[in-house]
Amino acid sequence: MSRRRRYEPNIKKNSTFALNITSMTDMFTILLVFLLQTYSTSDVQIIPENGLRLPSSASQANPVEAIKLSLSNDALKIDQTKIADVKNADFLPQDLEEKDTNFIKPLFEQLDKIAKTSDKSHVKEGKILLQADKELPYATLRKVMYTASMAGFPQLKLVTLVGE
Repeated sequence: MSRRRRYEPNIKKNSTFALNITSMTDMFTILLVFLLQTYSTSDVQIIPENGLRLPSSASQANPVEAIKLSLSNDALKIDQTKIADVKNADFLPQDLEEKDTNFIKPLFEQLDKIAKTSDKSHVKEGKILLQADKELPYATLRKVMYTASMAGFPQLKLVTLVGE
């Protein structure tokens, strides 16, 4: 009886292994396109407050470095620090000046303190980024804009969502 010989493929011992990289190249190309589209080139990162519904806009302008104000249905904040309460889409009477009901005392005090102590260029230029809920009436926004301009911050920009 003859014994069966074991199958041995014809492989040259000194040959190199060839790798097909076409599919890997496709994968990296798709990954690169995805990362380039999602990469933000803006210097400023703005994270909306919880429960704040920003208005939409068609503007493609990137935000600039500025003091960040947030105005929601329940509070006015500077950089996550609550400075005044809002109730029924208006400021509480104790936060408003008696003779000028458009003047918000705690906002003026905070902005004046920042203007006197900070040496950053955006503070010296009087720049503010305002995040405001889209359901708030214009009269409430006008009080914030009026007080900010009285404190020496006339350049106020509203933060919006792009293309919704």
